[in-house]
Amino acid sequence: MPINLFARLMREREIKLARRDTNRRILPFDWGLPLLAPHVNGDDPRHILRAIALEAFQKSDQFFALPPIDDFRFDGETLLWTSAITTPERENNTARARFFAPHRKREDDTKRAVLVLPQWNADEHSHVELCRLLNRFGVAALRLTLPYHEARRPSWMERADYLVSANIGRTLLSMRQAVVDARAAVHWLSEHAGFDQIGIVGSSVGSCTAFLAFVHDERIKTGVFNHVSSYFADVVWRGISTAHVRTGFADEVSLEELRVYWLPISPLPYAARLAKRRDRRPFRFIAARYDLTFPPDLSQQMIAETLRHGLRLDVAWLPCGHYTSGERPWKYLDGWKIASFLLRNL
Repeated sequence: MPINLFARLMREREIKLARRDTNRRILPFDWGLPLLAPHVNGDDPRHILRAIALEAFQKSDQFFALPPIDDFRFDGETLLWTSAITTPERENNTARARFFAPHRKREDDTKRAVLVLPQWNADEHSHVELCRLLNRFGVAALRLTLPYHEARRPSWMERADYLVSANIGRTLLSMRQAVVDARAAVHWLSEHAGFDQIGIVGSSVGSCTAFLAFVHDERIKTGVFNHVSSYFADVVWRGISTAHVRTGFADEVSLEELRVYWLPISPLPYAARLAKRRDRRPFRFIAARYDLTFPPDLSQQMIAETLRHGLRLDVAWLPCGHYTSGERPWKYLDGWKIASFLLRNL
C-alpha cells in the first residue's frame, strides 16, 4: 500500500476512534489559583501562576516529594492508601492500585516488579493484559489508578475531566497528585513488598506521569514511556483528544503562556536534569508515526532533546497512531516493545 494512502487511512481511523467518546464536556476556563495559593488575592493571576510554576520546576524535588505514608492497606490484590496530595473531591483522595502476582520461574523473579500507569480515561480493564504478560515472565505488576479514574471518580463525573482541563491550577494539582501517587506505589513495592528491581511503564498521560516519577525517584531502575511528547501544553493545544479542553481556554491564555504555567509537568525540561545528574538508567520512548493526539513532531522534539544530552535512551516507532496502538495488530507490537525492554533491563 502506498505510504500516502496508508497515512490517510490511519488518520481517518484515528479521527473515527476519537469521536467514539460523545461525553466530552467543555469545562470553563479558570486560573485555579485557590487550589495552589489559597491566601493570595488581588494580584494579576498570570504573574502568580508564572511564579508558582517556575518555582515548582526549579524545586521539583520538593514539588513531587513523597511524605511518609502510614496507612497502606493490602488485601492480596488491591492496595489502598491516603493520597499525599489532597483535592476537594473526597473520592479522589484515596489512592489505589491493583497487584498482579507473577508466575514464579526462578527464585530471584520475586524481586522484580513493574508499576503500570494507564492512559487518560482508562477503565479498570486497561493494561491488564500487559500486567498478565509481565506475570508470565515472572515479573510482578502493580497497576495504578490515576486521579479521578474508576473508583476515584466522583459519582457525578462521567469522565476524568479534572485530570486535564481548562482549569490551569487544577491540572497542575492533579498531575502533581498523579506523580506523587506513583512514587507512593514505588515506595510500597520497595519498602513493604520487598521488590528491589522496579521498572515503570506509562501510556499517554500515564507516560508523562511515569517519566516525571522516573526522574524524581531513583528506586525506579528502568522505564518505558509509551507515547511521548515535549510540553504538556502543546499536546493539550494541538491533540485531537484534548480539542474540547483547548476550546475551554478560548482566548484567555496563549500557548506560550500555558507552556510556562505547565512547565513543572512537562517532560522535555527534565532531560537536562537527568543529564546533570549523569543518570545512566536505561529507558525507552515509544512514539507513533501517525499520532494525532501526541503529534509526531512533538515526540521527535522530546527524543532529540534527550539524545542531545547523551542519556541512555532507546527509541521505538510504531507504524500506527495513538488510538490504533490499542487495536490489533498494533497492540501486540506495542505490548512486546514494552515488555521486552523491561525484561531486558530488570
